[in-house]
Amino acid sequence: MKGKTPKETEIYMTELVLPNDTNLLGNLLGGRLMHWVDIAGALAATRHARNVVATIQVDDLDFKHPIRQGEMVQLHGKITWVGKSSIEVKIYVYSENLRTGNKVLTNEAYLVFVALDENQNPTQVPELILETEEEKLEYERAKQRRIYRLKKNSNE
Repeated sequence: MKGKTPKETEIYMTELVLPNDTNLLGNLLGGRLMHWVDIAGALAATRHARNVVATIQVDDLDFKHPIRQGEMVQLHGKITWVGKSSIEVKIYVYSENLRTGNKVLTNEAYLVFVALDENQNPTQVPELILETEEEKLEYERAKQRRIYRLKKNSNE
């Protein structure tokens, strides 16, 4: 199984915030954003695994800045770590005011997926080939997040 770089499997997804996507304040609903984040993460993980994936963990999804009705939302998903059958994806969320062109990083999230075979059993994924210092640093941080998740889940 040939390894892949984060660049080979990263995704960009664009959405427009319409009235049906907003709350009473005219801001994007948190649940709608979580839905888009999950889709973007699954697309990147699927591109890496070339198998169906299932979400098994969503780490912090920080809301740093509201996204308003009429703004464009761009989600950027990039693989940060892979195990035997699991894949961690980092999602960056940007809003863009289409009138002014102002672009803001509004959210970041880490999601973990497991690759599944045709019988819905975990299946091996390609290794991750790291090319840049940033990717290597993110990979080391991902290993620490994994240790934390495993410890947290064993205490539940």
